[in-house]
Amino acid sequence: MAYPLITNCPVCSKQLNITKLQCKHCHTTVENEFELSKLASLGQEQLHFIEIFLKCRGSIKEVEKELGISYPTVRGKLDDIISAMGYSANRKAEVDKKKVVSMLEKGEITAEEAIALLKEGDM
Repeated sequence: MAYPLITNCPVCSKQLNITKLQCKHCHTTVENEFELSKLASLGQEQLHFIEIFLKCRGSIKEVEKELGISYPTVRGKLDDIISAMGYSANRKAEVDKKKVVSMLEKGEITAEEAIALLKEGDM
């Protein structure tokens, strides 16, 4: 039985080093120090979100529908994942107000979401 890969020590919570790999078929074993991908360090909820995001081909609107969450929530989750992977989530200091109004007019976002986006740009 295979268990999900853990990336942090259950005792001290520091990152674990992967030091042994074994073939299920022939049982060849390789020992060394191996690096995990940045995706491997994400939590299950974050990986699920990425899976949905990819399935929706990066369409935030489709992710909203699929998960039943708002546009600002989708963006917030994306920013959290970007940060967790060690990148800076460069939030635009200037929100494109015309785009927000256009999205609101097209029914792509609610009035509350438009307000949240416009307030985010004022920060």
